Amino acid sequence: MNNSLIRSILILSALFLISACSLIYDKHVQWETVKPEIFPVLYATGFAPISMQRSTHETQRMLMAIKASKIAAYAELAEQVYGQQVSGKVTMADLLIEDQQLTASVQGIIRGAKVIKSYPVGDVYTTELQLNFEDVYNIYQANQNRKEIKDVTHF
Repeated sequence: MNNSLIRSILILSALFLISACSLIYDKHVQWETVKPEIFPVLYATGFAPISMQRSTHETQRMLMAIKASKIAAYAELAEQVYGQQVSGKVTMADLLIEDQQLTASVQGIIRGAKVIKSYPVGDVYTTELQLNFEDVYNIYQANQNRKEIKDVTHF
């Protein structure tokens, strides 16, 4: 038998077997969103001195303290959610410490927090926030289409 004829038959047979026994099936995938069983609730409190706000008007100092205490409460929530980055630096000369530096920072986005209370206590304005992770989950689900496989049907 001719060598090229045998090759042609083998190639056609292989192509036939590959196409007939394909591992790729047509399928329909149904997705289902999975909701966590429990959601934590975080609380944060922010403080700001009223008299130290930079304004000559008492009302404006109060409004500035309200805003500052709210920002401080949000920073505390961000610390709880994302953690705090701390870095330090020590400079030495002749085996003596010349300078010590310690910095801390927090960065993050807080969505869904609610102001529980906002009130003055003496010369300090206080704001209390609550972050319910069920609200965060619902916001996330509204913005993202994160899903898991519910059912797969092969044809």
